[in-house]
Amino acid sequence: MLEPRTDLRNIAIIAHVDHGKTTLVDGLLRQARVFRDNQAVIERVMDSNDLERERGITILAKNTAIHIWDAQAEQEVKINIVDTPGHADFGGEVERVLNMVDGVLLLVDAAEGPMPQTRFVLKKALALNHRALVVINKVDRKGADPVRCLNQTFDLFVELGASDEQADFPVVYTNAVTGQAGTTPELGPDLGPLFDSILRNVPPPEVDQQAPLQMLVTNLGYDDYRGVTAVGRISAGQLEAGQTVARLKLDGTRVDELARYLYVHDGLERKEVDTAQAGEIVVIAGLEEVAIGETLADPEKPVALPAIRVEEPTVRMTFGVNTSPMAGREGRWGTSRKLRDRLFEELRHNVALRVEEGESAESFLVSGRGELHLAILIETMRREGYEFQVSRPQVILKESAAGETLEPFEEVHIEATRETMGTVVEMLGARRGQMMDMTDMSDEGVRLTFVVPTRGLMGFRQQFLTATRGEGVMHALFLRYLPYAGTIESRTTGSLVAWEAGTTTTFGLKNAEARGELFVVPGDEVYEGMVVGEHQRPEDLTVNVCKKKHLTNMRSSTKDIEVRLAAARKMSLDEAIEYLADDELLEVTPEDFRIRKRMLDTEKRGRQTKRAKEGQLV
Repeated sequence: MLEPRTDLRNIAIIAHVDHGKTTLVDGLLRQARVFRDNQAVIERVMDSNDLERERGITILAKNTAIHIWDAQAEQEVKINIVDTPGHADFGGEVERVLNMVDGVLLLVDAAEGPMPQTRFVLKKALALNHRALVVINKVDRKGADPVRCLNQTFDLFVELGASDEQADFPVVYTNAVTGQAGTTPELGPDLGPLFDSILRNVPPPEVDQQAPLQMLVTNLGYDDYRGVTAVGRISAGQLEAGQTVARLKLDGTRVDELARYLYVHDGLERKEVDTAQAGEIVVIAGLEEVAIGETLADPEKPVALPAIRVEEPTVRMTFGVNTSPMAGREGRWGTSRKLRDRLFEELRHNVALRVEEGESAESFLVSGRGELHLAILIETMRREGYEFQVSRPQVILKESAAGETLEPFEEVHIEATRETMGTVVEMLGARRGQMMDMTDMSDEGVRLTFVVPTRGLMGFRQQFLTATRGEGVMHALFLRYLPYAGTIESRTTGSLVAWEAGTTTTFGLKNAEARGELFVVPGDEVYEGMVVGEHQRPEDLTVNVCKKKHLTNMRSSTKDIEVRLAAARKMSLDEAIEYLADDELLEVTPEDFRIRKRMLDTEKRGRQTKRAKEGQLV
């Protein structure tokens, strides 16, 4: 018999990137007295990953819990909070954790309103019939318009097919930085109205505590002392530490194992407990081979729960063993066996990822939800000491029932000034983009909505920032598969390629500088076939950047001082991936990353280019 657990609430916080989600969680933790008065606490405490702090985004879903007093029910209530990623590329994380909660806090910026990635997560939550509590944040921000923001949010609910009950959502206004909230834009002294709204509007879990055990594994972690940990919500029954459970695998087979250690979340810590009831989010240690999507059940009455469904990836890259002349110098792990083990290990907790064997034993096809999804994996592996090479991202094509080729399209939302709007429209038009909407934001410029093939967005972000002088804002969200749009020219410039191996000199770079923008500085070590700059023209150009100045009997004390080079362009990992052409690879090591040609030999590459041109003429 289902009974509500009034002493418990399970909620997920969903928001667009940079709308203040992690800052709001900080405020909730502080005002729920999770920290001591004299405890030093860093900002954005839930962004525990180094990459999350550097990029200012949430990548991994995380759990925390707070305890607050419900005066109306006269009892203490535990609130399990799940902090979810705000970027659509990490939607696999979101799709998993929404299975653990009964309601969501939808956080919206009072100035920007609901943004593309808010739409993505909200659609998933509404489909699961979750109740949403709308939190309009940053009401003190310049340009904030809470009324317009609320109307746009309501329109979004209707557009996404929300039921009448879901569309009649409660609203709380907040300033996450100062820790204030209110039922109107006039805020109170603390977050009390938000706590109260959670208790009144987020339904308690309705569970059968007497039924046989059922728990769906939704996340995996690792404990240095107790091995692999499985996170999930107990759907029915209860679980005790040391209890034997039936692990129902994804292929339908069953394995009986011991749930040796049992934890629940308490603040930012995990607290070891002897037993946990249905409705609670728990962590189990001791199940070594457990996988996401498996069900832990009562051995006497094992019944599997529906497996987690995650949307298919849209972009793939080839990961391979580093074959450059500098291979083995900087990385700790570089063999195909180590690379294979690491990629397949990633599949255990990164459910939106796909890994397949490549054409050779030394290459692997890795598919993900977007360029950022794969770039985060590359950066993580690089920091772990892996050395490898990756190709340019390619979209995953499909075939319709009628035999028509389909490709992924994205809905792109752009904010630009009126001066640069024309340039942006022209650039996206050349990439087969179609403008769907244009909104004048008065003093803040123009907001444009496009539908663009995913292929057209590859390598576009850097050109977009250059065209808008760094003031443009762009967000993309996967829309659906549509008929193939035709040929798209992604890069209008070629590469400057090193002619020989050696150390770069000022003299050699000065000669190359007249042909384009350099990526290297004097004293850098290069090898034949390495990309050292961007050519002004569409074709590649081989340059000798290691050339030394021949000595003569003529001397001048000031002659060499006059040589001045422009600053070299230092690209981030994301920019380097965007820059890649089809015949180029990115060499990734723990210390650096270098762009190179697939075929390093200059003469062979020249003959190949000549044959390609002759084939086009025929």
